[in-house]
Amino acid sequence: MGGSITLSILLIAAGLIAMASPLAAGIAANIALAWLLIFSGGAHLVFAWHTRTTRLFAWELLVGLLYLGVGAYLLMHPLAGLASLTFALAYYLYVEALLEFLVGFAIRRLPGSGWLLFDGVVTLILAIVIWRTWPSNSEWVVGTLVGISMLFSGISRLSFSLTARSALSKLA
Repeated sequence: MGGSITLSILLIAAGLIAMASPLAAGIAANIALAWLLIFSGGAHLVFAWHTRTTRLFAWELLVGLLYLGVGAYLLMHPLAGLASLTFALAYYLYVEALLEFLVGFAIRRLPGSGWLLFDGVVTLILAIVIWRTWPSNSEWVVGTLVGISMLFSGISRLSFSLTARSALSKLA
């Protein structure tokens, strides 16, 4: 339980920091994604080299070059990349909300599971807010809404962990 509580507190702190500096948080997210794409592109190119005698070569080569190109573009144009991230974030939060609902309903008999459903509702609302403000608020929406999502995820996880800890102590 201690690790879950620590992770929850770190999520809360990270969420508050992101909300305090939304443009910096958005650019940081853009840069992190850019580097992940570049590393993935490199991995695809290495895999393409190892499959150069098969039909996979051309596919892996193209995918690797695409990843490298998009990653490089995001690094060179971080503010323009925020508009794309804002759009992708709406979809990400929508899927996250659905998963929170699935997990919340799957463990609904456990004490504190309602917090996961609450997190799903908040995350779904964030997805809708992003979708409706895109692209005009791209410079601040990524950092702010990711910060809010992290904050509420941290709060819900902390509440769930504390409730579970209390329930476990009553059983012992």
